[in-house]
Amino acid sequence: MSKLTPLTLPALLALPPADAIPQPLRDAMLQVDGDPFADAPDPPAVLVDTLGSLARLGADPDVTTAAILRALPSVEVKLRPRIAKDYPQIAALLEGQRAAVQVWSLHAEQHGHGNSEGLRRLLLAIVRDLRVVLVLLSRHLARLRLAATAPPDQQRALAQLTRDIHAPLANRLGIWQLKWELEDLAFRYLEPETYQQIARLLDDKRSGRERYIETVKATLRDALAASGIRGEVAGRPKHIYSIWRKMQKKNAPIGELYDLRALRVLVDDVPACYAVLGVVHALWLPVPDEFDDYIARPKRNDYRSLHTAVIGPEGKTLEVQIRTHEMHAQAELGVAAHWKYKEGRAASKSQDAAMEKRIAWMRQLLDSTGEEASLLRELDTELAEDRIYVLTPRGEVIDLPQGATPIDFAYRLHTDVGHRTRGAKVDGRIVPLDHVLRSGDRVEILTGKVAEPRRDWLVQSNGFLASARSREKVRSWFHKLDRARNLQAGRELLDRELKRLGLAKADLAPVLSRFNVSSDDELVVLVALGDVGPHQVGRALLEHERALAEPEPVHSPVVSRAPAKKGRSDFTIAGMGNLLAQPARCCQPLPGEPIVGYLTRGKGISVHRAGCATYLRLAAAQPQRAIPVEWGGVGGGHDVDVVLLGLDRKWLLKDLTNLIAQENAHVAAISTDPERGTGRVRLNLRLRVSDYGQLSALLGKLAAVPGVEDARRAT
Repeated sequence: MSKLTPLTLPALLALPPADAIPQPLRDAMLQVDGDPFADAPDPPAVLVDTLGSLARLGADPDVTTAAILRALPSVEVKLRPRIAKDYPQIAALLEGQRAAVQVWSLHAEQHGHGNSEGLRRLLLAIVRDLRVVLVLLSRHLARLRLAATAPPDQQRALAQLTRDIHAPLANRLGIWQLKWELEDLAFRYLEPETYQQIARLLDDKRSGRERYIETVKATLRDALAASGIRGEVAGRPKHIYSIWRKMQKKNAPIGELYDLRALRVLVDDVPACYAVLGVVHALWLPVPDEFDDYIARPKRNDYRSLHTAVIGPEGKTLEVQIRTHEMHAQAELGVAAHWKYKEGRAASKSQDAAMEKRIAWMRQLLDSTGEEASLLRELDTELAEDRIYVLTPRGEVIDLPQGATPIDFAYRLHTDVGHRTRGAKVDGRIVPLDHVLRSGDRVEILTGKVAEPRRDWLVQSNGFLASARSREKVRSWFHKLDRARNLQAGRELLDRELKRLGLAKADLAPVLSRFNVSSDDELVVLVALGDVGPHQVGRALLEHERALAEPEPVHSPVVSRAPAKKGRSDFTIAGMGNLLAQPARCCQPLPGEPIVGYLTRGKGISVHRAGCATYLRLAAAQPQRAIPVEWGGVGGGHDVDVVLLGLDRKWLLKDLTNLIAQENAHVAAISTDPERGTGRVRLNLRLRVSDYGQLSALLGKLAAVPGVEDARRAT
C-alpha cells in the first residue's frame, strides 16, 4: 500500500496479519459507523508499522485483533460487550494494554529518573496475558521509527521510555528482532552526536569490513572441512548502541574493539565446539586474556558458549563465538534468561523464581509451533507471581509478598512508619489494615505521632501481616518492652481468646509442656510476643478436655440403628456412623471440639461439648447413658450462638454482617437488646460456621470492628 493512499478499515483488515482476524469479529468491526481513525491516538502509519512487526513475530489473530482495536478506540468501545462475552482472550489483551498506560504515566511523573526496574516488574505483574508485551513493543518501535519529524522533546521522551522500559523488556523476553532497533533508535535521539560519530566511523569502514569478514569466513570454512568438522560459519552483526556500550565498558576507542569483526560458528555437539576452537587457534594467534569458556563454567543464567579473540589476517583482531545449535537456540529464545548476561548484572534476590517462570513461558509461547492453545490455557495457572508491586503516593514501586497488607507496606518503607501506622488509603479510599493489596495499588499510610504497634497484628489468623520480615519487626518491638507490660498484655490477649471459646479461667498447667515452658507466666509472655498464638493455647486446652472427657467403655443398652441417611453422618457413635444423632442446643458443639454423647429417650444421641453443664448433670444421674462420640464425615455448616456488646452507632449492624459474609460465615438469626441510658447494645447472633477454628478467627475480627467492646461465644 502506498504511503499516499488514505487508509480505510477494509484496507487495514486486508493487511497481514490482520487478514487472520476471526470473520465474525471482522464483520462486526466493519459495521461500526463513523470514521474509525477519527479518535485514534496515533497516525495510521503507526498501526500499519505495528502490524508489520507483529507479522514478523508470528503473532496470532488474537494479538493482532487486540492491537487494532486498541488503536481504534471508537470501534473498541462499541464492541467491548461482545468481545467480553465471546472473545475473553482478546478482552484480556485489551485490558493489559489499558493497564500498561498506568506504567507510562508513572514514568512520565518521574521524568525518567525513577525506579525503572520497578516499573518494568510492575508492568509484567499487572499484565495478565504476556502476549500484550508483543503489542506494546511493536507499537512503541513504530512510534520511534516515525519520530524523525517530531519535536526534539517528544523524541527524547520516547527514547527515554524506550531505554528504561521497552528495550530491557525486549531483551529479557528474547525478542531480539525488536530489541536491537529499539536500543539504536533510542540512542540516536538521546545521544545524537555520539550516534552520528559512531555511524560515520562504521560507514567509512563498512565495505572493507564486510569484504574482510567474507574472506575469514571462507578461510575458516575450508579449515573446518579439512579437519572433518561440520559447522555453520556466519558473521555476527554489531549495532551502534552495542558498540557504544562496549566502548564505555572497556574505556577504549572504537578501533580497539575486538568484536567489530566477529564470527559465530554453530556445530552439533560439545566435542565439536572444542575441536573448532583448536582449528581457530591453529589458524590465527589468540589474544591473551580474551578467551572465556562458558561451556565448562556457564554463566549464572546458564548461558553457554566459547568466546575467543584472535589476530586474524592483516593483523586485525577478530572475535569468534562457538556453540552448539541447542546452545544458540537457548541463548536466543530459551529459558537461559540471557538478559542478565547482556545487561551485565548478576542475578539478585529480587529476580525471583516466579519472574523466571514468566520469562521461560513467554519464550516458549514465542517459539512454539502448534502448542499455543495449550500454553495459553496454562498461563493463568502456572505463572502466578509470589510477589506484588504497589506504589507509594509519589509513584515509587514497592515489591511485597503475595497477600501483603498496608501494614506490610508500611514496614517495607521504614520500621518507624510501620510502628506508627494507624490507618491506610488505597487509591484514595480508606481501607482496613488487613486489606489485601494487589499489584498497581497506590498506597498511603496514615500514621500517628507515637510508635504503638498492636499485639493482635502478630496473631496470624487476624490476617494483618503476610511478611515474615514485618512480623519480626513487630516482635522485636515488643521484646524490648519490660516483662511486666508483656505479662499484662499477654494475659489480656489470652483471657479474651479463652473467653470467646467458653474456656474462661481455664487451668493452663496441663498444656505448658506442649509449649516448652514451665509456668503460666512464661506462656503468657510468649503470647504477648507473638511466638505463640492465643488460639493455639485454646486449641490445646480443648484437646486436653477432650482426652479427659472421653468416658470409659460401658455396657449400654442395645441401640437400634436409625434409617441410614444419604452421605456420611457428622458423628461416629461408639465406632459406628449412621446412627440418629444431633448436636445439643444447650452448648452447640463445633467440629474439632471435644464432644461426648448422651442417649436420650426416643430422640437418639444428643451430642454435647465436653464440659457442658447440662451433660455433666445428666451423666451424673444416669452414667449408663454416656456414649463415646467422635466427629465423623463433617459437611456443611454448624450453628453457634455469639454475643456482641458494643456502642449503638449508625451502620454497626451493616459493618458486622459485611464482615461475617467476607469470612464465609452465615447469619442464621439475629436479635438486638439496647441497654437503656448507656448508649450500648447487646447483639445475639446465631452464626453458621464450618468449625471452631473459623469461629475463633471470626470472633477476633468482630471484636476489632469499631464500636465493638466484646465478642464471645454464648455460654
